[in-house]
Amino acid sequence: MVVAGPPSLTPADMQQEATVLTETLVSPAESVLQAEWHSLEPYGQLLRVLLPRMSGFSVFNARGDLCWSSDMTLDAETREAIDESIRAAQLDVDSAGQLRIVNDEEPVYVFWLRPESGDKSRPFAIVAIRCRPGFDTSERGSFAFVNSLVRPAMECLRRELQARDKIINLHSSLLEQDHDLDMLLAVSGGKEGRDESGDDLKVILRSACRHIETGLVALLVPEKGLVMVQQSENDPLDSGLVAKAHRHLLSTAQLHREAVIVNRLRLQSGDKSGVFRILSCPVSRPDGRSIGVLALFRAESSPKFTMRHSRLAELLARRISTVIASAYDALTGLLTRPAFENRVRSVLSATTSAQSWWSALYVDVNRMHVINDTYGMHIGDKVITQIGELIRRRVPPGSVAARISGDRFAVLIPAALQDAAGFAESLRQGAEEASASIGDGKMQVSVSIGVASVEPRNQEFTHPFAAAETACKAANDRGRNRVEVFQEADESLIRRFTDINVMGDLRAAIAEDRMRLNAQLIIGLGQDRSPPHFEILLRMINGQGETVGPDHFMSAAQRYQLMPEIDRWVIAKSLEMLKEQAAMLAAPGVVFTINVSGQSIKDESFADYLADQISASGINPAALCFELTESAAVGDLARAEEMMRKVRKLGCGIALDDFGTGLSSLAYLRSLPITMLKIDGSFVRDVLLDPKAESMIRAISQLARAMSLVTVAEFVETEEIRTRIASLGVDYGQGFAIGRPMPLAEVLEQLPLYAAASNPTGVWRQERALAM
Repeated sequence: MVVAGPPSLTPADMQQEATVLTETLVSPAESVLQAEWHSLEPYGQLLRVLLPRMSGFSVFNARGDLCWSSDMTLDAETREAIDESIRAAQLDVDSAGQLRIVNDEEPVYVFWLRPESGDKSRPFAIVAIRCRPGFDTSERGSFAFVNSLVRPAMECLRRELQARDKIINLHSSLLEQDHDLDMLLAVSGGKEGRDESGDDLKVILRSACRHIETGLVALLVPEKGLVMVQQSENDPLDSGLVAKAHRHLLSTAQLHREAVIVNRLRLQSGDKSGVFRILSCPVSRPDGRSIGVLALFRAESSPKFTMRHSRLAELLARRISTVIASAYDALTGLLTRPAFENRVRSVLSATTSAQSWWSALYVDVNRMHVINDTYGMHIGDKVITQIGELIRRRVPPGSVAARISGDRFAVLIPAALQDAAGFAESLRQGAEEASASIGDGKMQVSVSIGVASVEPRNQEFTHPFAAAETACKAANDRGRNRVEVFQEADESLIRRFTDINVMGDLRAAIAEDRMRLNAQLIIGLGQDRSPPHFEILLRMINGQGETVGPDHFMSAAQRYQLMPEIDRWVIAKSLEMLKEQAAMLAAPGVVFTINVSGQSIKDESFADYLADQISASGINPAALCFELTESAAVGDLARAEEMMRKVRKLGCGIALDDFGTGLSSLAYLRSLPITMLKIDGSFVRDVLLDPKAESMIRAISQLARAMSLVTVAEFVETEEIRTRIASLGVDYGQGFAIGRPMPLAEVLEQLPLYAAASNPTGVWRQERALAM
């Protein structure tokens, strides 16, 4: 530890005095001796036996303070004699004491009780024996003679006082250690628990103020934008001291890697100039570089800082470094996501009705992948750093800001929705202006920001920030580099917001195997007893144990690019279950169709994955048909055709779903290896009421027959629709009038009945009844 004033603390107007830390051996504490006033009386009685003319017996500590006396009053001359004797004891190290005469004729024998080991130049206690006036101080009254008489008693007294001193010092040390342990437990959350504010740094400062008994504690970490001040509850010092001394404290932390004590420093506090005691300790990163300073202030009237205080300060500084490393993002200095969540939750829970205006901002840096690929990751980091600095500089007091992922930020500000939108616009403009100072000056930097209102009484902060994220993604969809405010009436925002909420449950369902497979019957509508087909459908078990259909989660899966993962799960699970009936599926007959999304088609590795899975399954490929939507096939025609040809080469069928809703795919029917067209349900539902729908179905049916394609009508929900569809030449029907979806496992159990569907009509009717 350094005990000195560093060069940065030597201006002419700042007088200082470095503390000299020395351990002073002190006799038993005065308060303890006073509590046991009669505890030394036996020694007084013994001394009276040895010296019958003794009039009084007193014990003083090393500073000359009276600790115990058989006489309640001591005159000034006797006290002066004791003080002079203490000075003489330091000069005459080998002497046991001296005789002094006070009040002209009253002899006082002063005995110096020195420690048994260590520094003996200073006695730890002084014993004064006063005798009545007229006592002969010649040979029989000399100090040497009296010392020879009382030496055994003085030795016993010396040992007892030193033993008491050790016990009291041990007790004090244990109390200090217990006190220090309380503080360390408090700052680590082990005893007092987490602070209601959720701010660990505030806990540390408050604990330092309370346990080290300081009037003021300050934490300064410039690169994180941290300036925190904690005043004592009992005897606070002016927080303006930090402003006066912060430059000197920071420079001291850079010069020294240890705690520094300055026990006399003149500083201006408000309109007054005073002397203060300061203990400063650097806050360092793991590599040892100082990033800030922890400073503790005491008034001049308070006890001096000691080595113990410096050790505690260093422990607190290390704890602060740990908290900063875990709670603050290294690149931007903003909070990390976990720390942000804790802080927001505590801020909202502490908000009163008078402070009800809060808003959430979700900030996304646009095209970060383009910046990284074009200019390099180091430039991308520089962009992130500048956006973080922009947010730190501009957020209003009381705000909470964080970098929650690579190029995304979240901010909670104490402002109404429209004011928050104005603040967001200023951030957006500031990000644009940052382009000129980064890279070659031609790089375009912009942000999209979503803003949503926050209900303070709702401590579950995820709802408003999900709304802000929804608005931010809408800003990206609508051209980027803009601010969008979440509005309940905006249907696109509501859909996106719902998807965000569903997303978490969907990911959990995949991870926890809460996905299920159903199958829906597809039967032939003609008189030729065509073999039945089944479409394999996906269901999810939600957090409440309820089964929900794709309408609940498919939008979220598509929006957040989860479809390839889901498709692979469905394919693997379907083939695993169908494999148990591979022998029965070997003969031509029942066909199972499996849906493939447009996102999977765009996946370069998906076609090979699908072919490998089919080949490894051991299932007759003719029993499998893979279903693509019309828009997905036309959206990436090259990859769609590659996948189709691979599975057709294996012997599988290809179905084009939702056919008729688009026009661009009609020209591709001749070149694509399609075996089945599924007519979109919007035409089927209206076939009894809309002649145009009927004409469309008839045209598709005729076109398919000319191209040797099988047709399937979806959404056949009544017998009337089924009859009309059959009359229009459609080959197969699918819908609630034919069969509701049922667990795939149950369908496989009844597979012998379905396999016999091409047999006499009675068997088919029995199967159809079971499927209902």
